[in-house]
Amino acid sequence: SVLSRYENQITILSDYLEEFPETDDPVWILGRQHHLNTDKSKLLLDISARLWFTYRRKFSPIGGTGPSSDTGWGCMLRCGQMMLAQALICRHLGRDWQWEKHKKQPEEYHRILRCFLDRKDCCYSIHQMAQMGVGEGKSIGEWFGPNTVAQVLKKLALFDEWNSLAVYVSMDNTVVIEDIKKMCWSPAQSSGVAHSSAHLHRSALGQNKNTTGLCPGWKPLLLIIPLRLGINHINPVYIDAFKECFKMPQSLGALGGKPNNAYYFIGFLGNELIYLDPHTTQSFVDSEENGTVDDKSFHCQQAPHRMKIMNLDPSVALGFFFKEECDFDNWCSLVQKEILKQQSLRMFELVQKHPPHWPPFIPPTKPEVTTTGAELIESTDKLFELEEEFEILSV
Repeated sequence: SVLSRYENQITILSDYLEEFPETDDPVWILGRQHHLNTDKSKLLLDISARLWFTYRRKFSPIGGTGPSSDTGWGCMLRCGQMMLAQALICRHLGRDWQWEKHKKQPEEYHRILRCFLDRKDCCYSIHQMAQMGVGEGKSIGEWFGPNTVAQVLKKLALFDEWNSLAVYVSMDNTVVIEDIKKMCWSPAQSSGVAHSSAHLHRSALGQNKNTTGLCPGWKPLLLIIPLRLGINHINPVYIDAFKECFKMPQSLGALGGKPNNAYYFIGFLGNELIYLDPHTTQSFVDSEENGTVDDKSFHCQQAPHRMKIMNLDPSVALGFFFKEECDFDNWCSLVQKEILKQQSLRMFELVQKHPPHWPPFIPPTKPEVTTTGAELIESTDKLFELEEEFEILSV
C-alpha cells in the first residue's frame, strides 16, 4: 500500500514542465554553451543524449527478499547512476556523442547501459548500489545523501575492470592533487586469487574483462566533491562559483536537490538550475538476446526541469571527469583562475600536497577474501556475507 501511494503521487512530467523562456542568456549544459535564439534544437538534443535513470518497478527483489521497486527511496541512487553514466559516455563515446531515437548505436553504448540495468549481476545496478550502501550505514530501502552515493560508487568501481575508472571522493572540501596523481598513475593490480572477492564480482557483475588492466598508465578519473554550501539554505556567496563549475569542459554536473528529493543537475540558465528528475516510475527493462537494450525509456525526450538556485538544498556533490592527465591539469588551472582566486569564501580547496595532519593516502584496491576449500561462489549476496564475516571494507 505504501508503494502504491508513492506511485500514485508521482507527478506527470507534462503537468509542470515549462518551455525555455525567450532570452539572450546562454544555457550551459555540462561544459557546453547553447543559445536559445539560434540553436534551441541542439540544446534539446544535447539534453536528451544524457542517460536518464528513474525509479523502476518489477525488477528481481534486492537481496532475494528485498524491495522489487525503488519508488520513494532510490532517487539519489538514480542520480548517482546518471552522473557515473555521463562519465562512461565521455570515456567511451566522447562528450559530443549524440543520441537519436531509432538510430543504431555503437556496442560501447549498449555495454554502458548494461552496467546500470536493474539486475544483481550488473555492476552499477540498483541492487549493487543498495547492498553496497549497507557498508555505509544505509539499510536497503533507506534514502541516500550525495556523499553516501559517492562512497558507494567509489567502492563499486574497484570491481569494474572494463571501464577501469579511478574514483576520488574529496574529504573536508579539499581536493589533493598529489593523491589524485598517485591514484591515477598506480600500476593496475592483477587479481590472482581464484576465490577473491574481485573474482566473485567479475563473475557476478558480468562481462568486465579488461584487456588493458595490466598496463600501467593514467586511469580515467571520476572526481566527486561533496559540499555543504550553507546551513539550512545555500549561501549566496557560493552561487557564482557553483555555476562556474557547469561551464568547465570536464563537468559531470551535480547531485543534490531538496530534502529527500534528489535531482541530477546538468546545467543552468541565469539563476535557474537545469536538472533531470528521477521521480518517474517505469517498468524494469532487460537486455535483448543480442545484448542490445531497448533504450527509449533511458532518455528524457521532453524539455527538462528548472529550479531557482536559491531553492537548492545546501548539501550537494559536484562531479568531474578526466580521461587524460592533461584534462585534470587543465581543470586545476581553471579552478585556480575561475573559482579560488575570485572567492573570498571558497567553495572548496585545491591543494598540491597531502595535508600532513591527515592519515597517509593509500590508493584503494579491490578487497580480497579467500575461502578454505569452498566452491566458487557466484552470488554477490554471498560476497556481502563474506565481507561482513572478514570485516573487509573498501578504503
